[in-house]
Amino acid sequence: MTYWVLHVDLDQFVAAVELLRRPELRGRPIVVGGDGDPTKRGVVSTASYEARPYGVHSGLPLRTAARRCPDAVFLPVDRAAYEAASSEVMAALQSFDVVVEVVGWDEAFLAVDDDPEEMARRIQRRVRETTGLDCTVGIGRNKLQAKLATGFGKPAGVFRLTDETWFDVLGDRPTDALWGVGAKTAKRLAAMGIGTISELAAADPRALTERFGPMTGPWLVRLALGQDDSPVTCEPYVPRSRSRETTFQHDLEDWDEVRFEVVRLARRVADDVAAEWRVAARVVVKVRYAPFETHTHGYALATPTTEMSVIEQAALAALDRFAERRPVRLLGVRAELSG
Repeated sequence: MTYWVLHVDLDQFVAAVELLRRPELRGRPIVVGGDGDPTKRGVVSTASYEARPYGVHSGLPLRTAARRCPDAVFLPVDRAAYEAASSEVMAALQSFDVVVEVVGWDEAFLAVDDDPEEMARRIQRRVRETTGLDCTVGIGRNKLQAKLATGFGKPAGVFRLTDETWFDVLGDRPTDALWGVGAKTAKRLAAMGIGTISELAAADPRALTERFGPMTGPWLVRLALGQDDSPVTCEPYVPRSRSRETTFQHDLEDWDEVRFEVVRLARRVADDVAAEWRVAARVVVKVRYAPFETHTHGYALATPTTEMSVIEQAALAALDRFAERRPVRLLGVRAELSG
């Protein structure tokens, strides 16, 4: 494994792209989401740093964001602009003679042998000069350490996290501060008396295996110890899923209409999957009940496919697993891909 791993994460990426196009808005709170109309239903995609102290964050309803930060400028999502900006950033990273693993629109891992701080500063300068965007760089001995280090360097900074500093920096933090540990897992750990990363690192792997299984239990301990043996690879980034969703301006109370909308979304997802020459292995339906309660159910396909009718029927089968027929404000369909 290469000696150092760098995690490059663009700062407030979507908002930053918008500010490049609208420099007169710099310094003002910016909220990007939906069609940019906060009187309509929709959720925040990105909030600028100026908007975040007001409690505005990704996933928050636009109407709530407008109440919390009435002086914010609301802008519509422009996916094509963000994809173009992302391509420019990744090209700048790939101009270095190192292994670059693109892991999304706005982040990548790099494997380097040089002085990591100096390399981080070179990366920041080149990204800034070629795209006008700022990035934060996390440095670690592995991808886990580098990823978590980034959070301590924002905005536009550099932060190093290693075995020697791991527990000093993270030991007292809650378990869901770890990359890969979500709220549900943290809640299950808390029920076992494990609330912090240090406590998880010291936990009995056998007890965790009994609770989480033979793979996940030991993996949680390794995470808490800052261990990660996944390599940085230059293989092209391949999305693991394709999804479509719609927020309705008026709640859907008729579940025949809900079924119609799920079919419509499933067909769009099937088109997306086929366009990538991939196959769907599982279909997941998301339902957000009014006012804002979200649940998901999935349906595994017997054979991975691109066939629209099969994906459509799988989405309907997943929808049938929702026992409650309450008013719906949002529907989503996601195809988990293989191949």
